[in-house]
Amino acid sequence: MDYLPTTHRNRPMLLLITLFSLCAALLALKLGSTTVSWNALWQILNGESSGVLSTVVLELRLPRLVAAFVVGGQLALAGLLMQVLLRNPLADPYVLGVSGGAAVAALFVLLLGVSSFWLAPAAFAGALISMALVFGLARLRGSWEPMRLLLTGVVVAAGWGAVITFLLAVSPDQALRGMVFWLMGDLGQPELPLWEPVILLVGTLLAYLLAREINVLARGGSQAAAFGVSVERLRLLLFLLASLLTATAVTLAGSVGFVGLVVPHMIRLMGGSDHRLLVPASVLLGGGLLTLSDILARTLLAPQQLPVGVVTALLGVPLFLYLLQRSGR
Repeated sequence: MDYLPTTHRNRPMLLLITLFSLCAALLALKLGSTTVSWNALWQILNGESSGVLSTVVLELRLPRLVAAFVVGGQLALAGLLMQVLLRNPLADPYVLGVSGGAAVAALFVLLLGVSSFWLAPAAFAGALISMALVFGLARLRGSWEPMRLLLTGVVVAAGWGAVITFLLAVSPDQALRGMVFWLMGDLGQPELPLWEPVILLVGTLLAYLLAREINVLARGGSQAAAFGVSVERLRLLLFLLASLLTATAVTLAGSVGFVGLVVPHMIRLMGGSDHRLLVPASVLLGGGLLTLSDILARTLLAPQQLPVGVVTALLGVPLFLYLLQRSGR
């Protein structure tokens, strides 16, 4: 059933966003402490070159590019879903406290000084525990109402924040820098787990298949129910999907702010209202934006690297204020 009319005039916008993401990807492979010429980059990507530059591009920059794109896409899609579910344009992927649980587990591993191998599994387990805690507490007295979930998430996030402050306060100096760096967002993890891009692909496909129902849900639960949409089932499914996307993003990169908040607004202001467009456009623009932020994080003070979360905040604050002014809010 086609709940809302399809708009084909926004397809050029999707093409423009795709070109932006491709340009950001090429720049991520080219730029760094050592700049690679376009000719050398073409030869490396074609397998016609080997040596130090080839190692830098294929073994260092390419995995980091994929990680940045995956995390950016996950956060943008999660932010889009949260804004629809809570009917709040200021909602972001971290509103339910998922990142807090991941941060506590990751900081605990760093505090113990064990192998970095355990960092990602611990962060993911912490995020899942936080998800279970929020959904379990919200369900104690009935259905998963958006306001109940939101309030529960805010309280749980505040609790995790207190634990994070305690861990930072008792941490030795040699562990403190790594802990703070992780909290600010870090894409320097040496390996990208295979399940990270798989979750992004599955989540994007699922959200796209549900886009017509999300279109109606965005107009209100009562109108969605009148169209025959199972509102509670859809809300629960989207909450779980957004939380899982956030959990996997935080596991890989720590807390990277503003991507999930700003990207959906940017696409809506460019004319996108149909979620059959918003879902793929958010993933592409979120991935491209975080890739661009990571380029700046690697090159602004090269060879020293900034946490990517610092760059997204520096870009996100003025950009979001501009978007608010444009939208007339």
